[in-house]
Amino acid sequence: MAVSPEESFPPRKRRPSANSFVAPNLSDHNLLRSLLLLSSEISTLQPLLFLLKKNTSSIIRKSKLLSILFEEISGRDCSSSNDPTTSRYVTGFPPSAALCFDELYIVLQRIKTLLEDCRNCSKMWLLMQIEVFSNAFHELTLELAILLDILPAKKLKLNDDVQELLILITKQCSDNSAYVDPKDQDLRSQIVEMLDRIEREIVPDQSKLAEIFDKLTLRDSMSCRDEIELLEEEIQSQTDEKSKSDIIALIGFVRYAKCVLYGGSTPRTNSRRRRAAADVSVPADFRCPISLDLMRDPVVVSTGQTYDRSSITLWFESGHTTCPKTGQTLTHTELTPNSALKNLIAMWCREQKIPFESTELNVKSTGIVTNKTALEATKMTVSFLINKLKTSQSVETANRLVHELRVLAKADSDSRACIAEASALPLLVKLLGLEHPSLQVNAVTTILNLSILEANKTRIMETDGVLNGVIEVLRSGGTWEAKGNAAATIFSLTGVPAYKKRLARKTRVVKGLMDLARGGPTNSKRDALVAILNLAGDREAVGKLIEGGVVEMVAEIMDGLMEEAVAILEVVVKKGGLVAVAAAYPLIKKLAIVLRDGTDRARESAAATLVNMCRKGGSDMVAELAAVQGIERVIWEIMGMGTGRARRKAATLLRVLRRWAAGLDAEVASGAYSDVNMNTTSTRIVLPG
Repeated sequence: MAVSPEESFPPRKRRPSANSFVAPNLSDHNLLRSLLLLSSEISTLQPLLFLLKKNTSSIIRKSKLLSILFEEISGRDCSSSNDPTTSRYVTGFPPSAALCFDELYIVLQRIKTLLEDCRNCSKMWLLMQIEVFSNAFHELTLELAILLDILPAKKLKLNDDVQELLILITKQCSDNSAYVDPKDQDLRSQIVEMLDRIEREIVPDQSKLAEIFDKLTLRDSMSCRDEIELLEEEIQSQTDEKSKSDIIALIGFVRYAKCVLYGGSTPRTNSRRRRAAADVSVPADFRCPISLDLMRDPVVVSTGQTYDRSSITLWFESGHTTCPKTGQTLTHTELTPNSALKNLIAMWCREQKIPFESTELNVKSTGIVTNKTALEATKMTVSFLINKLKTSQSVETANRLVHELRVLAKADSDSRACIAEASALPLLVKLLGLEHPSLQVNAVTTILNLSILEANKTRIMETDGVLNGVIEVLRSGGTWEAKGNAAATIFSLTGVPAYKKRLARKTRVVKGLMDLARGGPTNSKRDALVAILNLAGDREAVGKLIEGGVVEMVAEIMDGLMEEAVAILEVVVKKGGLVAVAAAYPLIKKLAIVLRDGTDRARESAAATLVNMCRKGGSDMVAELAAVQGIERVIWEIMGMGTGRARRKAATLLRVLRRWAAGLDAEVASGAYSDVNMNTTSTRIVLPG
């Protein structure tokens, strides 16, 4: 069972404001004013209309009475401060009173935080934690009672009316036990029972499901979507795996109910919480050298280079034993977490309001499912959506259903497996060619999300028409987004070496990627470039890329996407032999500019590319580089301040240049590579200012 009614749930790991639990360092008069303002602010809040209604109403009502009390004491303080016979109000409260007021301020801050927490919490999770929250309200109320009881009313010389008010509030705060509404308990039991039935593969009764969601005021697709987002945020607030697993079950439950009760939904134009990493400029050091995406779990390999764990793991699973960036043979394949970098990325994501941690928590690394309720809810959701999609007569309805599949396929590995096993791919292929831009985007993106799962790569490659459908979207999709996601799908499929070779042999794939890299918007270009970079890792594919104009394409985009362009050129030159070197010859000037003005990563790739070009290209190639004014000074700068690999490549480059200048480089002097016609010119190249 996903959630047991007997278990109490741990409180959420919240981060209230820094002053919530710290007494302010204020004068007595200002402290009273702060207490009055704080209690008045709480008293203006509205109680919850469902769940904890009595608890929230009661504590707000008590705060209203406290505001009256503080107003009376504050008025007494102000009137007496001008009375020379009452020196106590001039010098301040008695120490015991001042301490009580300090503690009252802290308790009121905690009450305010708890009320805000309840209002902003997921309704489903609030219900599951109903006893925990009820106890929290009760404990705060008792703390108020204790502080009001020990408040030295006589020393404060409060009048009879104020003392009676103090006694009244103290009595009201002295409840003996926490209150849990029987209706809330009953609703919680209904949900727990329904989750238990789902775990046993029993489809929930739709009328009962509708009744539960109506009571929780989750009455449309939008409110359910907000609830799912709140549950996803809730995962980040939890410290124990059991609670995280329970929330995953609730997410599956709400997602199923949303589809069954309210149908599929289309994406909203302005989500109130989430931003995608693609919407902002990601710092170069935060991007994985393999995927060029924001790293979520950076790890270090034996060469000292950092990659995203998923990308480098896929690299190893594809049979590689070298470092993708340096080409060095790895001494071992153990991965060391780069915790410092991960913390920096997490901080940056919080600042940019980008979700960082994944909610894919229902599967262990061993593949053992840890939450059967979530899995069964996913299966039911997929079955419902697929059956509806098969019988759908409306394009708009189909679009909403496919969008739900797209979101589900992004969620976790279980969802991807369930969707593929339910024979969704043949249905999605039929929708790729329809003249409906949004539907095409949703369909190709669903295929992209499905391709993340290794087993689904084979299904995509072998299911009749799927690959051709993706390629057609890449070539002539209705939107740049559709083309970009088709390119990302190609990249995902190239993770399997056999598929990489197969895709590289398809002229339509190479041309589609080239066209997108040349003419698409920045995000779509990056999708194409990542796929091209992966294809270039195969020697046989490099020939096709060169024939398709990859070097010319790199020259066109180098000014705008320097790192990506130079990374591709480095691999092409390294894998492509003399033909690639000859094709890259006109880019020497651009590479020299990258050496001078590029980012650390771009300079590193540029230096490595120039080393390969000089070694393979002969004297004419070295002469062309040597003709660039100030090139030695730039190389010296990299040797002093570049990355470790950049310094090594720069040192090699400097040796090549000096041996050429002295006529000592046997390989260059012998003209071993004279069969490559570089069409050199003696014109001296000057780097532009």
